[in-house]
Amino acid sequence: MVEITLAVAVVVLIVLLRVLRRLVLLERDFRDPGVVLGPVLEQKHREMLKDLHEGFTQQGDRLGRNLADSSERLSAKIDQRLDLIAGKVDERLDEGFKKTNETFVNVMQRLATIDEAQKKIESLTGSVVSLQELLGDKRSRGAFGEVQLEALVRNVLPPMAFELQYTLSNGMRVDCALRLPPPTGLVTVDSKFPLENYHRMFDREADQAERALAQKQFKADIRKHVDDIARKYIIAGETSDGAVMFVPAEAVFAEIHAYHPEVVEYAIGRHVWIVSPTTLMAVLNTARAVLKDVETRRHIHIIKEELGKLGIDFQRFDERMKKLADHIRQAHQDAEDVQVSSRKISQRFQQIEAAEIEDRPAANVVRLEPDRK
Repeated sequence: MVEITLAVAVVVLIVLLRVLRRLVLLERDFRDPGVVLGPVLEQKHREMLKDLHEGFTQQGDRLGRNLADSSERLSAKIDQRLDLIAGKVDERLDEGFKKTNETFVNVMQRLATIDEAQKKIESLTGSVVSLQELLGDKRSRGAFGEVQLEALVRNVLPPMAFELQYTLSNGMRVDCALRLPPPTGLVTVDSKFPLENYHRMFDREADQAERALAQKQFKADIRKHVDDIARKYIIAGETSDGAVMFVPAEAVFAEIHAYHPEVVEYAIGRHVWIVSPTTLMAVLNTARAVLKDVETRRHIHIIKEELGKLGIDFQRFDERMKKLADHIRQAHQDAEDVQVSSRKISQRFQQIEAAEIEDRPAANVVRLEPDRK
């Protein structure tokens, strides 16, 4: 709007300048005529200039008012637009600050969570190191295996089915002895296991040759341990023909069965069964099922005797039930007979009350009649 108004004003000024230039030319032409026309033309020229001046003045005032009105309207619209833009900017800034604050709070919470997790990881690392140090010592490792073995056995088998730290006739003390029914008999379980060379096999600081030597020594340790178990804990006539070697670590058990099958075959040949916590649990559950079956078979004669007694009682109950049914049936028949007699008596009483007795003697009454001869 303002640009249009300015353009109109410029056009009007250009037209006025051209008219003024035309009048100046006319004035120059009129100065040459005679003295008589000079004053008249000069007066007309002055009047024309005066009218032109007044017209310019009015047009300028009109243009000034239009420009003032346009400026006011433009200023009002600009102020409205600026207020609207300022409001939107403030709103966007508030939303941005709010989101930034929420993001900052979330970041702080996550940093706190990460810090807490870091502390737990450090604590767990210390625990793992302590456990590794614990398992590194033979006595500590043996105690750890014994505790784990005891927990598994106590959770599965009844107390009379096992004994911890059992002493055999040869003076050897085994970690656990399982009392299973014949023909299995007494099964010995050893929970000690050599892990020194196993740790050397996975030592990052050791070179390839040292790891290979540790692996070879690890297999030799297993063979020696199998021989010791077979020699100490398998006694003919006292224990079963096999013993159990408990490995208290699933990783070691998996290493043996996955990469050293010849050691497993050697142990089987020496009647030594290598088990882990998981496989030992399966063995103990099987033993519990066998013990339950044997206990059931042991009391089968009692069950048969009780079933016989129950059969006699049921036979006696059946006989008495039949007698009771006969009595009930006889009582029902007697009740029906009594009901028939009661009905006849009731009918007879009704006849007597209605005086409907026949006028004829009964069969057992002697009628006296006169002799007509």
